[in-house]
Amino acid sequence: MAGLETFYAWARAAISRPQDALICGVHWELVRHGYRCLGTGDQPGPDERKSELLPTGWEANKEVYTLRYKSTDDVHELLLKAIMVEDSMILNVMDRSSQKVADVTLAVADYIDPEHLDNFHKVYRNTEELGTRIASGIIAPLGAPAEKAKKEPEKKDPDLSRDYDPLRVPPQQPAGTRAPPRPSPLNPFGVGGQDLDPFGGRSGGMIVDPLRSGFPQPGIDPSSGIPGRLPPGAVPPGARFDPFGPLGAGRSGPDPDHLPPPGYDDMFM
Repeated sequence: MAGLETFYAWARAAISRPQDALICGVHWELVRHGYRCLGTGDQPGPDERKSELLPTGWEANKEVYTLRYKSTDDVHELLLKAIMVEDSMILNVMDRSSQKVADVTLAVADYIDPEHLDNFHKVYRNTEELGTRIASGIIAPLGAPAEKAKKEPEKKDPDLSRDYDPLRVPPQQPAGTRAPPRPSPLNPFGVGGQDLDPFGGRSGGMIVDPLRSGFPQPGIDPSSGIPGRLPPGAVPPGARFDPFGPLGAGRSGPDPDHLPPPGYDDMFM
């Protein structure tokens, strides 16, 4: 019964008998199911408005509690009379809109500890059962207020949901375009030049790159992906890339990455 503790603290000054505490529990269950209290008595009074709190003087008559409620959608208007008969409370509820009537009888001692009226954490017993009795005996027969329209689910960005891979490096250029052309690897004076250029605009680094080693590789663009091995965008444009395995079927000659050791042609090595 979420919120009942705060409500009970507000009503504590008016609670002097166990049936007062039970009425507070019944009232809060009605509030939880979409009803608001209008006032006391059989007839409406001036300047009434719906409230989650009980009206002034709600506890004046310890034998018969008379309260009126209205649903949040203004469809149902309930007249609640709680009548004490020995140690039990008889709840008689009528929906004035449909003229339907519901009754529930509660044994006060089953739900209230009279020794702890000043301690919310000890005063109530079997709160789940009390909620079930109110829901099945009053709310279900008379009808619950219409639920508020559910919020529409947030729309997801289709670009994020399509083939989303959190480990994939995003492409550095718009989709459908190719990376800028790579500098020519055949310039003998460009060796080491890129390592001296902080902006990376020159060619010729000191790290061996098979794609820039002097062997022309027509049609190879790692940033466009390698079928069956790398998706497009996995290699940033202009980055050094050492391919693993052959780049295409029927490739002739040794892999430029397979450099022979010194003196490999020495039969005694």
